[in-house]
Amino acid sequence: MAVPHSARHWSAVESLAPGDAADLQNRRLREQLDYLAARSDFYKAKFAEHSVDVTRVRTVEDLAGLPFTEKQELRDSLAATPPLGNHVAAEAADIVQIQASSGTTGSPSYVGLTRRDIDVWSELGARALYANGFRPGDRLLHGFGMSKGFVGGIPVVQMAQYMGIVDIPIGAEAGAERLLRVQADQRPDALIGTPNFLAYPAEQAPTILGLRARDLGVRAISVGGEPGGGLPAVRGKLESLWGATSREMLGGTDIACIYWGECEAGDGMHFLSPDLMVAELIDPETDEIVAPVAGARGELVYTALRRQASPLLRFRTRDHVVVTGTDCACGRTGYKVRCVGRTDDMLIVRGINLFPSAVKQLVSELAPATTGEMRIRVDFEGHSTQKPLMLVVECSDGLGTEQQDDLRSSIEQRVRSALGVKAVVELVPDRTLARPDHVKVNLIERVS
Repeated sequence: MAVPHSARHWSAVESLAPGDAADLQNRRLREQLDYLAARSDFYKAKFAEHSVDVTRVRTVEDLAGLPFTEKQELRDSLAATPPLGNHVAAEAADIVQIQASSGTTGSPSYVGLTRRDIDVWSELGARALYANGFRPGDRLLHGFGMSKGFVGGIPVVQMAQYMGIVDIPIGAEAGAERLLRVQADQRPDALIGTPNFLAYPAEQAPTILGLRARDLGVRAISVGGEPGGGLPAVRGKLESLWGATSREMLGGTDIACIYWGECEAGDGMHFLSPDLMVAELIDPETDEIVAPVAGARGELVYTALRRQASPLLRFRTRDHVVVTGTDCACGRTGYKVRCVGRTDDMLIVRGINLFPSAVKQLVSELAPATTGEMRIRVDFEGHSTQKPLMLVVECSDGLGTEQQDDLRSSIEQRVRSALGVKAVVELVPDRTLARPDHVKVNLIERVS
């Protein structure tokens, strides 16, 4: 168990003067580049292809001349060199944990971790959760999904234990009633999950328990996994329902789990760890560097530092943020951001990350009974729901009633088995769903 640096900050790094933080980050960057050049077949080939001499990269500013790492490259690496791709850079004997993130085709992206990698992930998360208001000695009700190796599952448990927090790993997939029963029995003072999901059990508390959620003892809430946790209406609803502070955090599987955290000021998530990662802001249209000044917008690009098993260099996240400030009364010196969206239209269904293209792949595999065309019908706010997944699927002409019943059951079973979510399927005749020319089909159909 680690201990906090002070009453306000988990680590002294969070309040380093900008010059000192840059010196530390540049030193760690050179160490990581040397490691990649020596240990990663993926980056050896990438450096050779782009004529990169890592000895000439001395500062973070020099990264602008290096190529990005794209998500598709990692998928291709994993497919070509299973189980962890040719971007793995640690010996198999040193890898002690493998995490899986949701994949766009239904196959997860796998990330290896050494013992030191787990410690680095835990340290990154501890800084963010401490800023959110979590403290050693707290008891935490775990409202992220715990199944399928989801990064909000076991890694968050490890972060909590690293901080001296007791995690109660119930998981979103257990449902609102079970979470509320555990909250009523154990009275944990901290709560973590996606913002739209955490509002749902709070609304159900009077019916299920005969008590208001605000009377169940929660002091601090940390939300993430989808944009919107920092919106005043969303935050106000959560805080009113639970009678607790709600603060936002941000992360992702490929670099770590949680690494941005909002402090008590509540006006954006701080960059907290220049010693453990680099966060660049780029214009997603031109790929040019954007200075992180108040009001700036861009896409986050990350380079891991002190990473062993699956280190990434200039990884494009497709997370789009706005910079909300560059200083703060809390004393943290990292700039602050609010995430405003993603390139992907990811949904979170009962705590499970879900990409529409993964569902489409499963439906398409049932051709010729289906045409392959489908839509996910969304009748909820935001990106998260506790409802079953509502699918509209085109079936081919000529199917009888019994064949349609079999097809409907088959789709529902395949989605549940492959993706871990319950689906309710409506079959419609061929050519019912629009197919716009020269425009990407939006697989999500929002209805009021």
